[in-house]
Amino acid sequence: MGRIKKAAIVTGGSGGIGGAVSRRLAQAGYLTAIGYNRDKASAEKLAEELRTQGFTAEAFHCDIADPSGTADLLKAVENTLGECELLVNNAGIADIGLFTDLTDERLTEIMNTDLLGHMRLTKAVLPAMLRRHEGCVINISSVWGECGASCEVAYSAAKAGLIGFTKALAKECAPSGVRVNCVSCGLIDTKMNSTLSSEDLSAVTDEIPMGRMGKPDDIADAVLFLAGSSAAYITGQVLRVDGGWI
Repeated sequence: MGRIKKAAIVTGGSGGIGGAVSRRLAQAGYLTAIGYNRDKASAEKLAEELRTQGFTAEAFHCDIADPSGTADLLKAVENTLGECELLVNNAGIADIGLFTDLTDERLTEIMNTDLLGHMRLTKAVLPAMLRRHEGCVINISSVWGECGASCEVAYSAAKAGLIGFTKALAKECAPSGVRVNCVSCGLIDTKMNSTLSSEDLSAVTDEIPMGRMGKPDDIADAVLFLAGSSAAYITGQVLRVDGGWI
């Protein structure tokens, strides 16, 4: 694929899915901003790896739950790589436990990180996209946002909100040439799922028709498709990548 030379922001870009997405976009020619909150070392290592391979990538700190953090991220990216033409809202956190045991503080943190932070960042990048009549937003959700998960109530609610946000914003932005889509992830082999016991993993994969966990690259491939010209007439859609699980 030829070099695209468009700036892309990937939040949570140092994690499993975010890292795979960042790598795939950089290799496709995007000037890639790898957003991170705590794992600076992984983000900078990935950026350096991609630069060594001849691609353009930079690591940027951003606490997506902090409103001032999103503004600082956008300013830094614009000064370094140019206006954002592709935003991948990927950062997320989750807890497993009873909803009645969830503190108000943790509930607020989950909603700010998994939903409201991405809404704020999208709101910040949209004016330039709308002015150019060009741009793409891809939200990374979860199958739990579609059907809900016991003991992951706040996470499910936030991911469901991200799906609703996708569908509504897509209709609002389509007349201006900006597309908004969503990838709904099934069970993916990432650090977030590393706490599951081998017995639990086996029980879940037995329910997945394709018989395995997904790979971060499976999500990255879906993102690259939705970002590209082959998806030029696709907006407001939820692309489920779950091996036929749900």
